[in-house]
Amino acid sequence: MKVVSSMRNHAESVQELLQTQTIKVHAQIYSELFKVVVRVSKNFPEIEAARPRCSSGIEALCLLNDGIVKAKSLLQQWSESSVLYLALTGDAILSRCKKTRNLLERSLCQLQSMVPVLLAAKISGIIADLRSAAFFLDPSEEEAGRVLRELIHSSAVDYTEEAALAALRTVSSCLHISSQKALLTEKRSIRKLLDKFGERDSSKRKILIFFLNLLKKYGKAIAETQTDNAASERGNHLPIPNPYLLTEDVELRAVYRSNESHINTLSRPVPPQEFICSLSSSLMYDPVVIASGQTFERMWIQKWFDEGHCTCPKTHVELSNLSFTSNTTMKDLIIKWSAMHSVSVPDPKKMQEGFLRSWDSINSVASLTNSMVGLNIPLDYSNVSMGSSLGSDYSNTMISNEVRSTHEIDWKFLSKFTTLPWDTQCNAVGDILKKLIHNEQYLAGIPLRKFVRLIHGFLKDAYDRHDMEAQMTGCQLLYEVVRKHSNSVSYLKEDEYGQLALLLDTEVSKQALFILEELSNHQQCGQKIAASGALVVIFNILDSQIQELLEPALKILRNLSSNGDVRSFITPSELMPKLVPLFEDDNLASHCIVILRNMSDNEEARVAVAYTDGCIAAMAKVLESDNREDQEYAVSVLLKLCSQRVEFCKLAMEEGVIPGLVCISVNGNRRAAAMASEMLRILKEDTAGENSEADAASIGSTPQRNDANPPKASRFLGKFFAKSSAKKK
Repeated sequence: MKVVSSMRNHAESVQELLQTQTIKVHAQIYSELFKVVVRVSKNFPEIEAARPRCSSGIEALCLLNDGIVKAKSLLQQWSESSVLYLALTGDAILSRCKKTRNLLERSLCQLQSMVPVLLAAKISGIIADLRSAAFFLDPSEEEAGRVLRELIHSSAVDYTEEAALAALRTVSSCLHISSQKALLTEKRSIRKLLDKFGERDSSKRKILIFFLNLLKKYGKAIAETQTDNAASERGNHLPIPNPYLLTEDVELRAVYRSNESHINTLSRPVPPQEFICSLSSSLMYDPVVIASGQTFERMWIQKWFDEGHCTCPKTHVELSNLSFTSNTTMKDLIIKWSAMHSVSVPDPKKMQEGFLRSWDSINSVASLTNSMVGLNIPLDYSNVSMGSSLGSDYSNTMISNEVRSTHEIDWKFLSKFTTLPWDTQCNAVGDILKKLIHNEQYLAGIPLRKFVRLIHGFLKDAYDRHDMEAQMTGCQLLYEVVRKHSNSVSYLKEDEYGQLALLLDTEVSKQALFILEELSNHQQCGQKIAASGALVVIFNILDSQIQELLEPALKILRNLSSNGDVRSFITPSELMPKLVPLFEDDNLASHCIVILRNMSDNEEARVAVAYTDGCIAAMAKVLESDNREDQEYAVSVLLKLCSQRVEFCKLAMEEGVIPGLVCISVNGNRRAAAMASEMLRILKEDTAGENSEADAASIGSTPQRNDANPPKASRFLGKFFAKSSAKKK
């Protein structure tokens, strides 16, 4: 088949020798696109070998082949083009790179569900790299493009030689066309493009002729020196591999090592190897440890086990069991590293959920006609006379304008956000929210620190203006950001937490609670939430009994109470009376019992639990529920109480905990049953001790108690332990 043959050709091209060229403009974009092509090309043989032969698989293979061909074509055109022309079409090139990246991502997403789990995990890593690839224009090159567009526009209106010379000097400075050698190279590049375009692209020819005449007329004036300065040239240009002679990543890195300064500028930070899942080759979002002691991404190791494997994917050792536990230490380290380097770690589950979403159509990148998008400038050269007339037939010609890709946010627009009218700001925030909900990579390439500050500023203004609708939209946007970009939480400062605490007392309290609930999942946020004053309002919400607010408020307290550094901010004597009424709701009771379990490590909290009216009784009710996890937590709290003080044992027995404990000791899960048995042992010893003391005190003074009628608790415990002894025998 044609597609298979093409894919094999791609695989073969990876083995060829590496050759480099000098990319003189937009080197960052070229470098990112090239790395994408290398990564995808390197995996062609394995993808083809998986042979997804269904109709959708063939279509996906065709898309992948089309994407790599388009990317190589764009890179080849790039390496052969004029510096001035590349600067002029910078926005178009940026758009084409993003569309090509999206085409590759789309095809890989479709193929991922059709291949074995190990290859699927590897494809997931490639997709993550594609989504994290940041394409942006260098400010100086962007400025050069703007000056060139203004120069072309003014050439038909109020063109002067002084203005042309000043503009060309600015452009040459931005693009480093400052020596005779650079000028000569640029002229040759323009002539090659003229030959390539031929007569079929008259509009492009006229632009190139315009540039060529500028260089001929003013070249000597703008040259800084007549002597070639090769060292300076090398300092300004990055050697980039030929896109048609791709090789392995090792060779690619060898090329980049030839210019260390550009490595630091253009390459994304490389995470420590232990942060990478060996299945997906990506940063781990939810690392777990398996029986072999190796750490993997939760989703991918689960898929590995689901396929019937009983060995460790890394060591190939047969596992004693297929269980795994969260590696919280590793996760914290990854979060800190990601925050330090402004790297987003996507949730692979959410990535998979979005695989079937609709995509914008991908247009051809083979023609440079479409590379003039986004300029929106009139081309009227009828009055230009620079040694060669451009002709009057192009009077009032307009270069087509194309809508920006909807997959990535326009940071240039957001940088001017605060200067916009309030209605425009509100509409923009609403639009960003809608797009982020449907595409979690919408913020790719945007500095999250600045974006979080922007949302905070918007929420503050909305609060000051008493604009409830704007507060609602702003809260929803902030929630989506912190939920989908976990490293964004590190950029929230005290002001943001204080603003959220204020919003808890408004009509958007529910949305503010959702944000705080998400933040409370991150250990580093706990103290900031507590210090913001939010706990006071959350306590008031528990008193208010507003049903829709109770669960998120309890979830926040549940998360915060698990943090030892934050528990000191929570006053047990104030909290316990507020929790007791909530035990009537089984769903809320599950959160309440976990809060009690978390708090009961503290003596002050144990005292508050024991002496708060109805608290032990509420736990006794939980012991008799059908939720085994809740039962375990309730037994845990009671065991912590009764193992510390004798009077707590009396209170527990008075509230009728024994029947529930007996049932759990027999039917509960292993941990709960063990704790329930220990609890019953403690209660029996306490009861026996009381009886002995009572008997001793009654000798010689009062009639002895009739042993035929012992207290009810003693009778129950006696029967239970008698049955236990009989079973052992």
